[in-house]
Amino acid sequence: MSLHTGSPAVPDDSTTERTAARRGALRGTGPGGLRELAPPQKLMVFVLSMSLFGLSNILLEVVPDVSLGPVDVSVAYFVFVPLTMVALFSPFWAALGAPLGEIVFTDLLMGDFSGLSEIEGFLQMFLALYVAGSLIRNPRSRGQIWLGALTVVVIDKVLSALVDLSKVWVGVEDAELVEGLPQSILLLEGIGLGVDVILSGILFGAIPAMWLIPALHGRIEPMLGLRPRVPGEPVQGTAPRSAWFVVVALLLSVASFVFAFLEAWDMSVGAFEPDFVGTYGDGFLWVSVAALVVVGGATFLVARRGQARDAARRDGADRADDAARDAR
Repeated sequence: MSLHTGSPAVPDDSTTERTAARRGALRGTGPGGLRELAPPQKLMVFVLSMSLFGLSNILLEVVPDVSLGPVDVSVAYFVFVPLTMVALFSPFWAALGAPLGEIVFTDLLMGDFSGLSEIEGFLQMFLALYVAGSLIRNPRSRGQIWLGALTVVVIDKVLSALVDLSKVWVGVEDAELVEGLPQSILLLEGIGLGVDVILSGILFGAIPAMWLIPALHGRIEPMLGLRPRVPGEPVQGTAPRSAWFVVVALLLSVASFVFAFLEAWDMSVGAFEPDFVGTYGDGFLWVSVAALVVVGGATFLVARRGQARDAARRDGADRADDAARDAR
């Protein structure tokens, strides 16, 4: 009995690509290599960033502040938490969620919400995180992580310092001057910036982030149905390198000044300040923790169901294409 041997059937490129897509190798890649996020994925990144940064700010509520004369020596925020989100996921959605988490879970639920003036801090932190996340093109590069951590603190705190100096210059607030040194407001702002860079930018920013981000890279993304960032690969949600983005960033900075002056002019529209922590003690912080768990869990379930429906729809379309191709 003779056996007929022939060359094995080689699938064409289109069939191989569709098979790889069903396995998840190519899913999430759009034109030009840009990774496209589905709406459920954007929601998960947004809420996860909001929840984690909100939780980190709740922890800071129980850390006492230390004052050395007119200078406050305290940790403004744990930079490594939002920096990890913008470095591993879409910088835009992660940067948008982080400052909102502080407003919702720390200010509103704790009864310390200043109304429209809160938008000042939101815009400054969003801009700082967005730029920092866009600068980190390689999540395993320690140099880029250090640059991102310092960028967050410098942008946020320099804008805040400029706001404070503007209030004094306009005359809506009195300067906190050291006796005998009229120029001390500049000195105090400079010392405060240095303290924030050392504590928030380095000790609680770059140092833990340069270990945490590479350790999580490639491990946490699949849990959310996302592809890990590839060094140098275009990522959806990064800041474009164009002049119009600089213009938008300047407009956001100016807008933060406007909302800061609203508070100085006692125009606290929407303020909500019952001070629940002062009334009920630090135990009330567990209310925010419980809200974080509920919001995060519900969003994760909704997003995962949305991803499952999208995956089933794509798989069905791919199989229909394969069947039509085989029929031809």
